[in-house]
Amino acid sequence: MEILWLDQDDVKFLLDMPSALEAVEMAFAQHGRNKVQMPPKSYLYFTEHNGDLRTMPAFLEEEDVAGVKVVNVHPENRKVGLPTVMATVILNSTSTGAPLAIMDGTYLTDIRTGAAGGVAARYLARANSSVVGMVGAGNQARTQLEALSNVFDLEQVYVFDLDTSRAEKFKEGMESVACCDITVVDSIQKACDVDILVTTTPSRKPIIKAQWLPEGLHINAIGADARGKEELDPSILQQARVVVDDIAQATHSGEVNVPLSEGYIRQEDVFAQLGQIVAGLHVGRESDAQITVFDSTGLAIQDIVTANLVYKKAKNKGMGSKAKLF
Repeated sequence: MEILWLDQDDVKFLLDMPSALEAVEMAFAQHGRNKVQMPPKSYLYFTEHNGDLRTMPAFLEEEDVAGVKVVNVHPENRKVGLPTVMATVILNSTSTGAPLAIMDGTYLTDIRTGAAGGVAARYLARANSSVVGMVGAGNQARTQLEALSNVFDLEQVYVFDLDTSRAEKFKEGMESVACCDITVVDSIQKACDVDILVTTTPSRKPIIKAQWLPEGLHINAIGADARGKEELDPSILQQARVVVDDIAQATHSGEVNVPLSEGYIRQEDVFAQLGQIVAGLHVGRESDAQITVFDSTGLAIQDIVTANLVYKKAKNKGMGSKAKLF
C-alpha cells in the first residue's frame, strides 16, 4: 500500500488563496448545516517548553473526506530558527480508513487560517471596507491580509508589531500583495481606527482597548487559540456581535475563553457560529454602526477541506512522491 507524500514546496505550488477561500467557505457552510463530524481539538501542554501539541480530526460528510492534523505551537521556536507553528496533515479514505496522503500542514495552516478570516470579513465587515489594521506581523498576519485583499478593494493598511523590524519586513513583502499602501505605526491604538482590525498575537492579556474602536469596526481575533489566551478587552465582547468558528472549541481555547471563565460574558452572549451565517441561518451584520468580532480558533474542517484540494491537484498533476506503508 502506497501513500502520497507532499512536502511544503509541493503544497505551496498547489495551494492558492482564491481556491482556499472557496474551499473554506464551503466547509463553514457544511458546518452550519451540521454536516460535519469534528470533535474539539485536543491538547498536550508542554509547560516547561512553553508549547503545546494539538490533534484535529474532521469528517466532511457532503464531501466524503476525512483526516487529521497534528500541529504544535511553540512561540520560542523563533530563537532556534524554527516556525512557531509546524503541522502535518493526514488524509484518510472514508471507505477503508487507509491513509491516502501525508502532507506538510505548516503552510496549509497559514493559508486556511487566512482564508477563514477572509470568509468571516466577507459576512461580517461592511461591504465597502477599505482600511485594515494589523496587530502582529508574523506569518498569520501575512495570509490574513492576503485573504482580505482577495475579498475587498483595500486602500490602506496600518501595521503594528512589538518588533519594528518585523513590521517593516511585513510592509516590504505585503504591499505588492495587498496592492495598497502599508504604514508601520508605533502604537496599537493607531492601528485600530480602521474598517477591519486583525489581531494575530500570542497575548495572554488584553491589548486592544474598547475606547480605541470606531463604530462599524469588524475584528478578526485570530491569536487566541489556546486556554488562557486573549487579545481583546472583555468589554468589547460585551458590546459587539460576537461570532465564533465553533462554540465548543471557542469556549475553551478562543478569544471568548477567558471572558467566559471570569464571568464578563455568558455563552448565550455569543451570537452565532460563522457556519450558521454562511449557510444563511443567521444574518451577520445588521447595521453599518455595529461592531462585529470573529473569534477564530482554527477548525479541523478547514485543514481537511484544504488538504483535499491539494491532494486532488497533486494527483491531477502527478506531483509528490509515494511512500510504501506495508
